[in-house]
Amino acid sequence: MRDNLGPTLLPGLLAERYGLTVHGLVQLPIGQGTVNYRVTCAGGDVFVKSYPAGTDLEGEAGAIELSELARRHGIPAAAVLRNRDGQTIDGTTSLAVSIWRWVPGHVVTELNTSQYEQAGDALGRIHALFAKLPANSTSNRKVDEWRDIDLNDLAATANGLLSIIASRKAERVLDAFDTVAERTLLERRQMLPLIPELLAELPDSLAVQVLHGDYSPVNLLFTGDELAAVIDFSPPDPFLLAYDLGRMAFYPNTVTGDPQWLHAARTLITAYIAANPAVSDIDIRACGRVALLQLMRSLYGVKQHYMKPGLFQDDLDEFWLLRHEAVARMLRHLPEIDALLDDLTTRRPSSGREEL
Repeated sequence: MRDNLGPTLLPGLLAERYGLTVHGLVQLPIGQGTVNYRVTCAGGDVFVKSYPAGTDLEGEAGAIELSELARRHGIPAAAVLRNRDGQTIDGTTSLAVSIWRWVPGHVVTELNTSQYEQAGDALGRIHALFAKLPANSTSNRKVDEWRDIDLNDLAATANGLLSIIASRKAERVLDAFDTVAERTLLERRQMLPLIPELLAELPDSLAVQVLHGDYSPVNLLFTGDELAAVIDFSPPDPFLLAYDLGRMAFYPNTVTGDPQWLHAARTLITAYIAANPAVSDIDIRACGRVALLQLMRSLYGVKQHYMKPGLFQDDLDEFWLLRHEAVARMLRHLPEIDALLDDLTTRRPSSGREEL
């Protein structure tokens, strides 16, 4: 799937709304929710994010303001360019876009020790900064919905996907992904009864605040070992602090691809605590289980494969397999995860904020 509006509309839009002269552009094979371009202009390259119809542009503008807030406070982030009206998102044409200064750098899926430390430090600084935002006074509706996991619905969705695979088998059109998808879906269905106990063990008083929302290796750009930019902030919708921390500390690529994944989590969380010393012990201890529950409740990737393929579905297929393997590994090593997080809290020079 390719976007056809960008090459046609972007040169004129960038000239009229941003005063930029386009010399060339290329669509980038990244991103599932937006269509992205690298555009060469007279004054240097820019990154263009184009939003599909139906996108909550107000929410996306809020996400950009979070990125700018972080950048103003010294956290490495890409700089957004405002249009002639001072807006971060231009919606004057059928192609709604945000324009960013190009940041040299690359995504690293297997981080080294220095990169884990920088990633943990940046996330800690982001959380410490965002904890002061007034948006944190809103309700915890999103958290309540996250805790209310409908196991019957999850099982029914898995069964529906298995039925599609069974039909493909009967029609003799089964492919390699169908085979592995069937196995992993059957395994996931057997894991679902473990969810209620894991949920019950989570404290009710976990911290809720504005987050990055999608903090992971794919949204960190490095130049060599140096963190060049944190990108793709989410809209300011408060959620569990432990979600952001656990998502990065126990990212599926790390859990499945790094034999020292527990040590990597320790390195990242140690740097996080140093940058955000106000974080409570209960949030640190919960981050592994929150990450695990988020993975267990999600059929992201395999669901899209059979129901509504994504822009880069091969990447989603691989991500589903990594996520599922990460679930299995984390369940096997849950005592070690709990021991690691408990050790990190007991070794702190001073405890974090008390339970809320």
